[in-house]
Amino acid sequence: MTIPEPDLNYLQKVLLEMLAIPSPTGFTDTIVRYVAERLEELGIPFEMTRRGTIRATLKGQKNSPDRAVSAHLDTIGAAVRAIKDNGRLTLAPVGCWSSRFAEGSRVSLFTDNGVIRGSVLPLMASGHAFNTAVDEMPVSWDHVELRLDAYCATRADCDSLGIGIGDYVAFDPLPEFTESGHISARHLDDKAGVAALLAALKAIIDSGEPLLIDCHPLFTITEETGSGAAAALPWDVSEFVGIDIAPVAPGQHSSEHAVSVAMQDSGGPYDYHLSRHLLRLASDNDLPVRRDLFRYYFSDAHSAVTAGHDIRTALLAFGCDATHGYERTHIDSLAALSRLLGAYILSPPVFASDAQPAKGSLDRFSHQIEHETQMESDTRVPSVDSLVGNKS
Repeated sequence: MTIPEPDLNYLQKVLLEMLAIPSPTGFTDTIVRYVAERLEELGIPFEMTRRGTIRATLKGQKNSPDRAVSAHLDTIGAAVRAIKDNGRLTLAPVGCWSSRFAEGSRVSLFTDNGVIRGSVLPLMASGHAFNTAVDEMPVSWDHVELRLDAYCATRADCDSLGIGIGDYVAFDPLPEFTESGHISARHLDDKAGVAALLAALKAIIDSGEPLLIDCHPLFTITEETGSGAAAALPWDVSEFVGIDIAPVAPGQHSSEHAVSVAMQDSGGPYDYHLSRHLLRLASDNDLPVRRDLFRYYFSDAHSAVTAGHDIRTALLAFGCDATHGYERTHIDSLAALSRLLGAYILSPPVFASDAQPAKGSLDRFSHQIEHETQMESDTRVPSVDSLVGNKS
């Protein structure tokens, strides 16, 4: 099998265009429309759930077992929690992230009437007024506020501007694509993953390479708040590969120049067989790959399993420094991710027998390690007879 080469110019173009679209969880209609238009351009049929999760289909030679690959369109952000007497706004996070990364950010506040620009600042924001007391402030959402670029000095001023509790606040992405291949921006999680998936789909469509089994690309809208792919699988999917961000940090094994296969996250281990299938595909195609464990992390794959779907799950991720902050990845990682997605979508199923559950027989059930090998150990279990056998 030859992997269709992804168009990296296309990947970077759609990434930049998506970064320009604010999409904190719950405010995703525009980004959904954008991705749906890209699928229409590629001639990939899709449907949308009531709230906007996109469920697309690439037909294969067989429709069972089938697989899904999923990336999320929603990002972290904030919402107005309270309006203060001085016209400043208290914020609540949308998604799980630290206010440390919010301080100093330029943002857009979306009211029912329009958009107001502003800055997120610590409560003590003037070095000339507070001196070293600024450095002693705790890091929490209770210690930052939104200063609007509008005449807004009282609660009544905010009311006249149409500002309401729960209004969305989107943080500027500040993207920069450098000649070194580095890509820095907020919200690469998971718009870079979406771009890699779209590039893989385009490469497959352009190549005309036939799929062996059906594949359903999913684009979810509530991953950052936990529900993600919970209600996104109307088909009898047997394999589910999530696409997300891999933290590059001390204690982790991911790299900005490789694609990561996550072996485990906060929800527990991923499927043994599907994860190793992805690792073999990477090895067979000379793709830079890392194995990693993510300690403080959930994904669309986790939400699909907890919703009750009987599926094998795995997670592919692009390496990224400063996740949920001002993030940075490299085109090497996105290219490797896109190529591995292409290889996976075109590959045979991990188990063709997954099309039907194994009823009353172990003949078709999988093996991780053969029994004799697994039981070879220096620590032997005593025989049953030696413990509970008949004794005269």
